[in-house]
Amino acid sequence: MSESHGMRAWFTRFANRWHARTSTRAKAVTAFVSQPEPRTIGLFARGRQLVAGNFLFAGKLVEDKENSLFALRVQNPAFLEEIHGFAWLDDLVAVGDGSARTRAQDWTWDWIEQFGRGTGPGWTPELTGRRLIRWINHAIFLLHGREKDQSDAFYRSLAQQTIFLSKRWPATRPGLPKFEALTGMIYAGLSLEGMEEHVDPAVRALAHECASQVDDQGGIPTRNPEELLEVFTLLTWAALALDEAGRTVPIPHFAAIERIAPTLRSLRHSDGSLARFHGGGKGLEGRLDNALAQSGVKTRPSEGLAMGFARISAGRTSVIIDAAPPPKGRASFDAHASTLAFELTSGRRPVISNCGSGANFGEDWRRAGRATPSHSTLCLEGYSSARLSSGDGARSEYFSDVPAHVPVEISPVPDGIRFQGGHDGWLKTHGLTHARTLELTFDGRGMVGEDLLVCLEDADRKRFAKVQENALEPGVLFQIRFHIHPEVDAELDMGGAAVSLALKSGELWVLRSDGTTALTLEPSIYMEKGRLKPRATKQVVLTGRAVDQATRVRWSLSKAQDTPISIRDLQMDNVYPETS
Repeated sequence: MSESHGMRAWFTRFANRWHARTSTRAKAVTAFVSQPEPRTIGLFARGRQLVAGNFLFAGKLVEDKENSLFALRVQNPAFLEEIHGFAWLDDLVAVGDGSARTRAQDWTWDWIEQFGRGTGPGWTPELTGRRLIRWINHAIFLLHGREKDQSDAFYRSLAQQTIFLSKRWPATRPGLPKFEALTGMIYAGLSLEGMEEHVDPAVRALAHECASQVDDQGGIPTRNPEELLEVFTLLTWAALALDEAGRTVPIPHFAAIERIAPTLRSLRHSDGSLARFHGGGKGLEGRLDNALAQSGVKTRPSEGLAMGFARISAGRTSVIIDAAPPPKGRASFDAHASTLAFELTSGRRPVISNCGSGANFGEDWRRAGRATPSHSTLCLEGYSSARLSSGDGARSEYFSDVPAHVPVEISPVPDGIRFQGGHDGWLKTHGLTHARTLELTFDGRGMVGEDLLVCLEDADRKRFAKVQENALEPGVLFQIRFHIHPEVDAELDMGGAAVSLALKSGELWVLRSDGTTALTLEPSIYMEKGRLKPRATKQVVLTGRAVDQATRVRWSLSKAQDTPISIRDLQMDNVYPETS
């Protein structure tokens, strides 16, 4: 870590502690003037686990049936962030019985006792905003049966946290952290007696963030679909709270909601989950549908890209493709080198996926998950399509060299819809451009793919020739990877010429290639939040060598009950399996 970066981090921690402690002098709140309708959604199963003393946060499980959540001896920063943000309160409320209420009350007042004077890792603007939203949402649940001195301590802490937010939100990183901080301040200002003065500054700041952070496509700089959902949810909550209080929602705020809603619809697979790209997961169950319903925005997705992603869908099949360069600079800390990777879902069953984010499983898994081989696309042996800068620690590693040009076209064809895209991520190293074509039939029962590695200019051909000269073996080794969802059973078929993919729904898909590459079935992993370790799964790998200045590989993915696509058909354009 650089000296200047370390100094900034130290100063931020010092400023947070100082403002947290000085805010204890705030005048205590004594009542709610209004209370927004609780809109956070918890998971009943997770709530039951918490009641049983099983604490699973940030991929780490701690079992302790006797002590408070805040008595756990855990040093993992991500674990501590999650418990101090109090999102787990939603899960206990989802259970809603006496034992869940007792845990919620004991742990909340334990936090006030231990950290209420401005100490501990929970005093950052984004965690304070997240915590305030939960405390206000579930205040009736928490205050039920409490003594007056306990209620006074609760209100006093709410006031302290609101004052802290009013001082420290400008220091919050742009993006989701700032949206959390400002939404929490709006909630507190609208709900708490004597805190009304903080509403207008927060509303103006939130409108400014909407205008600066949400682009014309309804996207955000990180290009993380799950993060976009979180931003959308916060904006919707804030808008509804303002409306319920009789206040006007600023135009930039409402316009951002209107832009984001159709983008999220584009990023939603046929099973209702989000596409897993750039550090994002599939989203909490029900969160996306609930947020879209609460927003009241009915706008359908427009044609073209949504936050840099392309969507082609037909029948019960959805395909979502990363069709833009990964973010650069600060927005790329959790970004992945996934340009032209795709995910495919059939009905309620994911079939082809990406490995996902390894952030919850340690730095090695995090780096592995960001690399091109962890995505369902073509990659050159030993290279990602985007390169990380050098740096010490996760937060100083960002993409400094990404594809400069990613041309994309989506067009109809006689029997379906076609996606065509390309990127120059290997132009500097190998003189090669990757072009990918995906064609999905109108009934969604089959997709033909083509991957092309090509030298387009004289300079590219010279660079490719130089790479060839220095190589120990002829050509440039490449793989086309198809990471299979762990709930799909994959087996080599037809003497190793194809792979059958059996879904739990009873559907059977078959992946074939044109025979120009070696087809193998290899181990893979599937990483998602809420698990202790990555799940084992498989991947189909097509391996070949680019010897000429243009190397083409064709493959198909179709339901088994359809007429198979023969090798001869793969040599022809626009040929799809006939439907049954």
